[in-house]
Amino acid sequence: MIITTTEQIEGKKFQILGIVKGSTVQSKNIGRDFLAGLKNIVGGEISDYTEMMDEARRIATQRMVTEAGQLGADAIVGMRFATSAIMQSAAEVIAYGTAVKYIV
Repeated sequence: MIITTTEQIEGKKFQILGIVKGSTVQSKNIGRDFLAGLKNIVGGEISDYTEMMDEARRIATQRMVTEAGQLGADAIVGMRFATSAIMQSAAEVIAYGTAVKYIV
């Protein structure tokens, strides 16, 4: 399935099926959270959180693709990510876009 941040796919005409989305809420365990807090004092990248957010984006994207597939979509256009803090050390990632079906 093609996923694009653009509103069009060059050379393709399509009908809009609707908005699709996928989300997940992720957190780290307390031990890693403590170590991340120490890293915050000295500065630099907190690789455990980078990995957590990468995994969250992957999960959210897969859930969005699954929802689009259930609609019979050929592609998702206008795809975006959004994040929000749910509670301390927990973040929600949402992937969303517009599911489309090619017109032949």
